[in-house]
Amino acid sequence: MSFWDFFWLLLIWLPLMMMWAFALFDIFRRDDLKGWLKALWVVVVVILPFFGTLIYLIARPAGATAAEREALDQNSRAFVAKYAPDNGAEQLRVLADLHDRGKLTDEEFQAEKARVLGGAAALPR
Repeated sequence: MSFWDFFWLLLIWLPLMMMWAFALFDIFRRDDLKGWLKALWVVVVVILPFFGTLIYLIARPAGATAAEREALDQNSRAFVAKYAPDNGAEQLRVLADLHDRGKLTDEEFQAEKARVLGGAAALPR
């Protein structure tokens, strides 16, 4: 085996085969695709290995499996917990800033202010 044969094998074909195998594995483990749609994606990926796999990976939605949806939810909660104000004064400052910039209407500002201060519940959306 020459250097160039090894180069093509290692740097081109091996990653393409791994990407192809990942796409097939992912199609079968998704719970949002049913029956014929799974079969159609498998046919597309097998018949057109490079382009079919590329189209599948681009079109694949985030959170396609239950584990991914759970991870997205946990990460969202961690982000909110990290960056959301944790005391009433800071929450009121953020609300006032949003109201001053025109992001909250007067009614929304009053409802959220009452919620932060322990009064009435926030307006339903």
